[in-house]
Amino acid sequence: MEDHNQVESTEGTESGSGNLLVDLNFEETRVLGSLIEKELTTPEYYPLTLNSLVSACNQKNNRLPKSNLDEAEVSKTIEELRIKRLVHRVDLVGSRVPKFQHNAEKELDLIKAERSLVAELLNRGPQTSGELNSRAARMFEFDGLQDVEDTLQDMMERSPSLVGIMDPRPGQKEKRWFHKFGPPPKLENLDDGSSVYVPAPDQRLEKVEVIMGEFKDLKEEVEALRYQLRELSDEYRNFRKQFE
Repeated sequence: MEDHNQVESTEGTESGSGNLLVDLNFEETRVLGSLIEKELTTPEYYPLTLNSLVSACNQKNNRLPKSNLDEAEVSKTIEELRIKRLVHRVDLVGSRVPKFQHNAEKELDLIKAERSLVAELLNRGPQTSGELNSRAARMFEFDGLQDVEDTLQDMMERSPSLVGIMDPRPGQKEKRWFHKFGPPPKLENLDDGSSVYVPAPDQRLEKVEVIMGEFKDLKEEVEALRYQLRELSDEYRNFRKQFE
């Protein structure tokens, strides 16, 4: 990432994620994707203030599905991404407002061409090579469709793999690329007969539901044991009375 001469102090991050691919929920993909996009499309306004980042996440164009995140949700997501070393805060000389920038080029080892494709996949979900070639052009000038596909292929062959290929939609022939920073999105059929990709459920919520279910079962088991203990206690008292 380009250096900012006006930066007075920044929060440092350690490079490298080993062989583990970071796992992101929908809010994290939207915040990270928006930061990468703004770095490449409007560098003069980057890093972003919290207010600008909220607007970037909720903008109507180049976002699927649409979101309506508020400042509290974005702030919480920033903290989660900071823990994952993908976002950090910068303090600029003469500014009292903190700003935020991503660390994808270092932590995920992404060059500019790769960041442009990742941003599109994070912000819009699965797309064909042609769609990515057209939409990513505002962030990086690829040398044609083959260049895009070669870059995607390189990202897929990395360890861990950053992108994958989904089967075509019903009635279509073209396959779509998707990012692997979370579970693959699900294809949802709409009332008008069309279909759209929606983010997979947050796995952390599923884990919470499993834990709560196990806790409920354990609570019921404890209640049953307490009832059995009371019965045994009553039987023991009755047994002792026979010898008094």
